[in-house]
Amino acid sequence: MSTAVSPMPVPEADARPVGVLLINLGTPDSTAVSDVRRYLREFLSDPRVVDINPVGRWMLLNFVILPFRPRKSAEAYRAIWTDEGSPLLVYEQALAERVQHALGPSFHVELAMRYGNPSIPDAVDRLMAMDPERIIVVPLFPQYSSAATGSAIDRALEVIGKQWNVPPVETIPAFYDDPGFIDSFAQVARPLLRDFQADHVVFSYHGVPERQVTKSDPTGAHCLASPDCCKVDVPANRYCYRAHCVRTSDRLIEALDLDPEKTSTTFQSRLGRTPWIKPYTDEALTEMARAGVKRVAVLCPAFVADCLETLEEIGIRAKEDWQAEGGEDLLMVPSLNAHPRWVRTIADWVLERAGKE
Repeated sequence: MSTAVSPMPVPEADARPVGVLLINLGTPDSTAVSDVRRYLREFLSDPRVVDINPVGRWMLLNFVILPFRPRKSAEAYRAIWTDEGSPLLVYEQALAERVQHALGPSFHVELAMRYGNPSIPDAVDRLMAMDPERIIVVPLFPQYSSAATGSAIDRALEVIGKQWNVPPVETIPAFYDDPGFIDSFAQVARPLLRDFQADHVVFSYHGVPERQVTKSDPTGAHCLASPDCCKVDVPANRYCYRAHCVRTSDRLIEALDLDPEKTSTTFQSRLGRTPWIKPYTDEALTEMARAGVKRVAVLCPAFVADCLETLEEIGIRAKEDWQAEGGEDLLMVPSLNAHPRWVRTIADWVLERAGKE
């Protein structure tokens, strides 16, 4: 009997997988000050993040931020770090694995971070090794901002475009009011809000400088020009991060059947002295506590995975400040992480784009 091994069949042209690149913001490799400094240097050197002249950005980074902030940030990361590593990375790795399972072998899913590891170049190399039919880029930022969404797409296209054979590339747009995204957050929040019985619900989003919002307005006359500018849907605020956040809040209020008068939309994580979009989360919480609100729940719908900004900034610091001001309890509602509804939502987006629904 022959023991010769039959050659592997040559795959059909349509057997080439569709590449899927999930991109989140990033995390340091460890809580060591040196690793945090390296991460912050890469992050804050991005001209889309610190959008000032190059000389001013270099001086701000090297003389104001990097001499002091890495040590403080490292302490904050230590407060949330797990045995498996960075919560953001752990949650997003689980998400990528489950999206891969949901999509099946006709797709190849890779996770990348805009800053830090796994890097976009390394993830693209792994995708290109599969000879993908095309690549679908999924920036995991619900509301569009140039500093996050724009930067992730910019870098992904730059890296893919340097390949000798450049496959077709598609990107998933901002999904701030997408029904699947809204339902995913509602499924996470609904049972927790029911049990917690909050007096007030806060939707807290990552902030951006006001100048970045006005730069997104092609007319230069609408965004931040009036108190209600985000409540109307017009071409001028098509890319307005603040307007996207307001619409996310409105959709979640509807989905969760909340009293709009007992909700607030606020913005956290500001940096530096220039004006950032308002109201500020920390100031709003202080005002509520001093006004007699006792139980507050905080959702962070700008983050699809729990990270430093949710776990430490809200779950630890904001809660401590809330109770110090006389508040009774603060609930940080977890993010989507690798929730089954969220996994299904991403898989459906990819299948639609790939024409394989």
